[in-house]
Amino acid sequence: MTPRDDAPATARAQLAALVDDAGLAERWASVREPVDGEAREAAVLILFGVLDGLPSDHAAQASAVSRDLDVLLLARAATLRSHAGQIAFPGGRVEDGDGDLIEAALREAYEETGLDPTGVDVLGTLQAIPLAYSRHLVTPVLGWWSRPSAVRPVDVAESSAVFRTPVADLLDPANRRTTVLRRDGEEWRGPGFVVHAAGAERLVWGFTALVLDTMFDRLGWTEPWDPAREIDLP
Repeated sequence: MTPRDDAPATARAQLAALVDDAGLAERWASVREPVDGEAREAAVLILFGVLDGLPSDHAAQASAVSRDLDVLLLARAATLRSHAGQIAFPGGRVEDGDGDLIEAALREAYEETGLDPTGVDVLGTLQAIPLAYSRHLVTPVLGWWSRPSAVRPVDVAESSAVFRTPVADLLDPANRRTTVLRRDGEEWRGPGFVVHAAGAERLVWGFTALVLDTMFDRLGWTEPWDPAREIDLP
């Protein structure tokens, strides 16, 4: 028996505890401007599980993070008018037929990745995150993949790839970056993760990176890394 045989159960318990973490709301408020006026509701599914494919080569410092703990991500199609090519969680706007935010996140995940929603154990919802530039209020729905199912880009016009990324790869200091976006004399900096997935090197940045970075910090999973390692965004 290895010391990490119980790591998946520990990871799931620690993730579930984030649902009651009031510090997340404070974090969102410190880095995100509130939406001015009425916001449209959206939900994303942050789905963790245990890989049945290739695990990470990196041994994470956190005992809850085994080499095969993973999170589901997708790459948006390069032809989209908004956020083209970016790495994202499955999700989207809440529609009239959705019973609640959880149902919206699971519906969107099914439509985008083809996963079987009945295999997802919903751990709860995190504090909503305001996106002022798009006038959305996004609620992360936290899930655990109790019965993983095959995933793929259901609509290639929307997503170019769907993949499960080892959390240990995201935590690896060698894969951490500070992203720098310069526009019209202004500069924005944020967290970034470089990962190899679905046959390509990919940069996780923006909203998705912010959420993962904050969650890892609150979970105590973050490993020391060098913020001076910067990468300029096009």
